[in-house]
Amino acid sequence: MKKIILASASPRRSELLAQISLEFTVMPSDVEENPKSTLPQDIVIELSKEKARDVWGKIGQNNTGDSLVISADTVVSIEGEILGKPRDEEDAVRMLGLLSGKEHQVYTGVTLIWIDGEGKQEEYSFYVCTGVLMYRMSRAEILEYVLSGEPMDKAGAYAVQGKAAAFIKSIRGEYSNVVGLPTGRLYQEMKAWDLA
Repeated sequence: MKKIILASASPRRSELLAQISLEFTVMPSDVEENPKSTLPQDIVIELSKEKARDVWGKIGQNNTGDSLVISADTVVSIEGEILGKPRDEEDAVRMLGLLSGKEHQVYTGVTLIWIDGEGKQEEYSFYVCTGVLMYRMSRAEILEYVLSGEPMDKAGAYAVQGKAAAFIKSIRGEYSNVVGLPTGRLYQEMKAWDLA
């Protein structure tokens, strides 16, 4: 198995990778997230590619062909609006108000970069979309949740694995994708490319 490098500082992504028994090191990307794309699936692919390429460039001369870089980017989409991480508490309240009582989509793009057995650099990207239906939240519930601080570094201003679990009515698709990394699909892709 190749030496895996996770191009993300997200503790949630680290937990998810560890959960499927993969050993890895963390090397966050320094890429600024300013996507040119407008569709959610294109945004997450574009940003995950930029992050993976940034970290691949960092390992550069130290890369003896035994490394695999994995990067990911997640956004929430509802009724045509893309929700990343909230700018501030007011923005988090706005986002949660949009999501309350409705279904939204969570998109995560994943990019893998490695060198194959013939010494050729390979790059592969995919995205996963999961539908999430939320119960209606009162303004008091939204404010209390935002004051907890949990929403502030999360796409869509909520953590499905945290306090927001109380507001999740149903999920269509891969749960781990909503947390930030579709581990099932990732593992299957790694197997298909003989990386697992």
